[in-house]
Amino acid sequence: MGSGIEDATLTVDELAARAGVTVRTIRFYGTRGLLPPPAIGPRRVGHYGPSHLSRLALIEELQHQGMTLAAIERYLEQLPDDLSAHDLAIHRALVASWAPDSAEEAGRGELERRAGRGLSEEDIERLVAMDVVQRAEEPDTYRVDPGLLRLGVQLLDVPIAHETILAARTVLVEHTRSAAHELTRLFRDEVWNPYRERESDPEHVAAMKSLSAHMQPLVVQALVTAFQRSLREELRAAFTAE
Repeated sequence: MGSGIEDATLTVDELAARAGVTVRTIRFYGTRGLLPPPAIGPRRVGHYGPSHLSRLALIEELQHQGMTLAAIERYLEQLPDDLSAHDLAIHRALVASWAPDSAEEAGRGELERRAGRGLSEEDIERLVAMDVVQRAEEPDTYRVDPGLLRLGVQLLDVPIAHETILAARTVLVEHTRSAAHELTRLFRDEVWNPYRERESDPEHVAAMKSLSAHMQPLVVQALVTAFQRSLREELRAAFTAE
């Protein structure tokens, strides 16, 4: 995943501040191959871009899911090299959707800090409509879903009618719920029930624990990859027909 110099505007200190990690952590991730190298600008100064920030957020979410660095390395190695910051944000939002409700309360200033930009009243209304944030009882206080905030903020600048975005969200929610239902049924019938019949087998128990620890991110990756491929094919067919 390359980051062109035209998009790489953050120094390592600025990237660390935006991502909420230390410079040492960024350099460590770089040595482990979790983070691509920066674009080298004038005076041999490294600069980072939106893709680096999105990848750091994805790493944070995978750690939140309990994955080890070694497991995260394997997960990231399977992702296409040319994923954009937007693609990575989608991955992170989907991975976060497996976690328990993690909404946190934040004031207006904290919400804007997390969003990385100022938010107008219209922006807030759109984020509320997308269910990215919810209004709390206290004035100017919101319940924020960290896994969806960055994606929601990006959608604020998409030149599509707000009603269209909400309609697309409804389609995605309905179809992903159906997919989740079928996958859960498949896992229950073909994996979990046979496991319960073999609980006395130590090797099988260990294998099931390993599968449980890694299944959710792997399923998310499979869903994203399949959806991206299907969407490309559908768009190509639709616009070719036009």
